Amino acid sequence: MKKETRTVVYDEELCLEACNFKGLTQPFPNHFHEYYVIGLLEAGKRLLSCKNQEYTIARGNVLLFNPGDNHACGQSSDTPLNYRSFHIAKETMLRLAEEVTGRRELPRFFPNVVLDEEVTCCLRPLHELVMKGSHEFGKEESLLFLISLLIQQYGRPFESHIPECRDEIEKACAFMERHYAQRICLDQLCRCAGLSKSTLLRAFAKSKGVTPYSYLENIRVGKAKKLLEQGVPPIEAALQAGFSDQSHFTNYFSRYIGLAPGIYRDIFKDMEEPPHES
Repeated sequence: MKKETRTVVYDEELCLEACNFKGLTQPFPNHFHEYYVIGLLEAGKRLLSCKNQEYTIARGNVLLFNPGDNHACGQSSDTPLNYRSFHIAKETMLRLAEEVTGRRELPRFFPNVVLDEEVTCCLRPLHELVMKGSHEFGKEESLLFLISLLIQQYGRPFESHIPECRDEIEKACAFMERHYAQRICLDQLCRCAGLSKSTLLRAFAKSKGVTPYSYLENIRVGKAKKLLEQGVPPIEAALQAGFSDQSHFTNYFSRYIGLAPGIYRDIFKDMEEPPHES
């Protein structure tokens, strides 16, 4: 039988709790929470009762429980439950909703069970960042995108107009070009651009085709690439380019360049070596 694991992490920067349960067969009796639950089933099949409505939930289903939504569930197959979720206090959700919509009102999500690949593609990587304790601003960026998407799709009416903000976006880009080697937070970019977080993220993605964090990582990869071409060791190139750790650097460099940093550096090292005389 697959070993059961339950991991819970509280992220002090985002003020939310992340849970990762694997191998569960335990049923949960009818209950409710005083906080929001945003969950994703990754394995297993369960019968869920929520607010007197019955659901069969399985891999890929996203669960949206508002504070006070009573629910219960139990196994309906032999496959244990694998499930990851965020628990968000009302105070935190109120702040996030105001950032996203400009209105200080708590959202109410409906329906409670959805199948949405776009939400899943946003939720899973954010959850992984929280679980591994990332301190990069891409984590907060991803959370705001997730909440914006959920409110737009499953909350009250949502204003979809995205302002241009060309000058403001260029200010943010220039700031990242100057300070790429330092730890940058979303608040700094917003102060520099003179925009709210939600407006910055939406306008930036519209203007540049990528998020601010992705833009910053592209800058860092480019800087590290030049350092490696000069023979700088990968670990030193990672630090000079602003990456938080070697693993983070290797993952991003390999994704964008298609080669591991060490292999890329060796290409130029081999070019510098004089040919052997026969």
